[in-house]
Amino acid sequence: MAKEIERKFLVADGGWQEHADRGIKLQQAYVVTMEDRSVRVRIHGNKWARLTIKIGKSALVRNEYEYDLPMDDARELLTQAVGIVIEKRRYRVPHKGFTWEVDVYEGALAGLVVAEVEMKRETDLPALPKWLGREITGDRRYSNQALATEGLLEAQS
Repeated sequence: MAKEIERKFLVADGGWQEHADRGIKLQQAYVVTMEDRSVRVRIHGNKWARLTIKIGKSALVRNEYEYDLPMDDARELLTQAVGIVIEKRRYRVPHKGFTWEVDVYEGALAGLVVAEVEMKRETDLPALPKWLGREITGDRRYSNQALATEGLLEAQS
């Protein structure tokens, strides 16, 4: 069983950009959402797609199962979205032994910029880059699931 262990932060400024890769456009939609689980489809750069099942109530650790998905199936699943289809560009930014993923949201969520770091263990302590804002790990308003179904205004209140 795969585990997702991550911390999540708002991004305070553009200092991350000088070390970022070129980024990849992502489209993602939730086809099932429940309090402690979700099923998501994500298209990566219009080149490949993946179905992801996440289960768990913990803010830091959840069970995660991922499966490659044919593009035609992924595009069809996007039309079955619960809420909106999230559009964002994801950049990878190395920082002191960890890779941070910075998501710059577009469309209905434009203006939101979030960084997350995946860890191997709950006890890992990644160095925090200066460009990070406040930590939002566990703040469900900033989960992609909540953003897709409840919107950005809820997250900013």
